[in-house]
Amino acid sequence: MPMGSKRVSNPLPHRLRRGATALAAVLALAGWVAPAAAAAPVYPAAAQDPFYTAPAGLGERSDGDVLAVRPMPALAAFPNTAVWQLEFRSTNSEGRPIAAVTTVLSPPNRQPNGPLLSYQHIVNALGTRCAPSRALYTGDPDLMIREAPALNVALSRGWTVALPDHLGPTSAYGAARLGGQITLDGIRAAQRAPELGLSGSPVAMAGYSGGGMATAFAAALAPTYAPELNIVGVAQGGVPMNLGKMARALGTAPHPVFGLALAAAIGLEREYPDELPIGEQLNDRGLAMRDAIANACTNQILATGAGRSVDEVATSTGLFDSPAVQRVLDDNSVEVYPGVPTAPIFEWHSPTDALIPVDSIDATVQRYCRAGATIQSELFPSPDHLTTAVLGAPRALDYLDARFRGEPAPRNCP
Repeated sequence: MPMGSKRVSNPLPHRLRRGATALAAVLALAGWVAPAAAAAPVYPAAAQDPFYTAPAGLGERSDGDVLAVRPMPALAAFPNTAVWQLEFRSTNSEGRPIAAVTTVLSPPNRQPNGPLLSYQHIVNALGTRCAPSRALYTGDPDLMIREAPALNVALSRGWTVALPDHLGPTSAYGAARLGGQITLDGIRAAQRAPELGLSGSPVAMAGYSGGGMATAFAAALAPTYAPELNIVGVAQGGVPMNLGKMARALGTAPHPVFGLALAAAIGLEREYPDELPIGEQLNDRGLAMRDAIANACTNQILATGAGRSVDEVATSTGLFDSPAVQRVLDDNSVEVYPGVPTAPIFEWHSPTDALIPVDSIDATVQRYCRAGATIQSELFPSPDHLTTAVLGAPRALDYLDARFRGEPAPRNCP
C-alpha cells in the first residue's frame, strides 16, 4: 500500500455484466463462429503500483465500497485543484468481484455536498497505463488537450469531478455496459469517502463517444442498478447506440481506424472469453497485430492497424449472425437495452456522423420519449465525429449547470 493510502470498508450487494463499444463490432462483423475450445485472451501487463491490487476479501464487499483512498500530487492541467484517487469494488461480466479506480478532482471553491460530476473520458486503449488515473500523470495529450478545457469550466463552477477508469482493471476497451456500471459504482465510492465531503451531493454524468456510451448505459441502468443516487442530469454525445448496426455499416473494407476495431475486439474478448474467442480466429498477421497492441494507447493502436481490414487478419469470415456474437452486441447496445433513464438527459450528435448509426440515436430518443423521459436532443452539423464533441460541450455544461441549480429540465420530444 503506498504511503498516504488507507483501507476502508462498508458492505452492500452487487452484480455487473458486460460491455462493448462501437468500433469493437467491426471485427464481430466478420461473423466468426466460436470454435469448441476458446483461446485464452491476451490481458494487459499488471500495474506495478500496489494501489491497483485488489485486497483480500474483495468478494465480501459490495458495489461502490471504498477499498482504498490516497491523495495525489497536483496536476498542472487543473490549477489549485486537490486530487484524490479511490479504489472501489465492482464486478466483472462473469459476476466476479473486481477492484476499479476513479480519480477525483476537488476545486478550492467547492462547498460541502456541492455538485459532483462523473465525467467519462474517451479512452481508446488496451493498456491499463492509458486509463485516466495513470494517463493524467504521464502527460497524455489526448486527455490534456481534448478534455481539460471542459473539465476546468466545471471545476471553476465549484463542481467536484470524478474521472472513472471505466474500462476496468483489464482495460476491456469496448466494454460499454461494464463501463456504465463502473461509472455508477465510482459515484457511490466518491460519495462514501468521508475525505471528499460528497455524501449528500447532487450528481450529474457526462461523456462523449466511448465515454458517452458508458454514460448512456449508466443513465439507463441507474433506476434499477443504483436507485439511491440523486442524478439530476446527464449529458451524452455522439453515442454509438447499436453495435450490430454499426458493424454492418462499417463493412470489411480497409479502414484508416481499423486498429481501433481490432483493439475493441480484443477488449471485448477480455470481457466475453467464452462467447468471443477472438484469438482463435486470427491468422499470423492478426496475432502479430494483437500482440503489438495488447498494452497500447491510442496512437500506437491507430498506427498498427491503419488501412487494414478484417479479411487481412482473420482466418474465416462470413456469418455475422453468429448467436454468440449477436448476444454480446445486443447486451451492450443502448438501443436494445430495455431500461429507460429517469434523470433528465441532454443528447447531442451530428446528423451526418459517419462513424455511428444516427438512426439508432433517433430510435432510442423516441423510445425514451414515449416512455415519458425528459430528453433535450440537439443536432450540431459538423464534418466529423470529434468536432461535434467540441461544438456541443458548452451547451452540455450549461445544461448540467441548470440542473444543479434546480431549474426544470427542457424537453423537446417529437
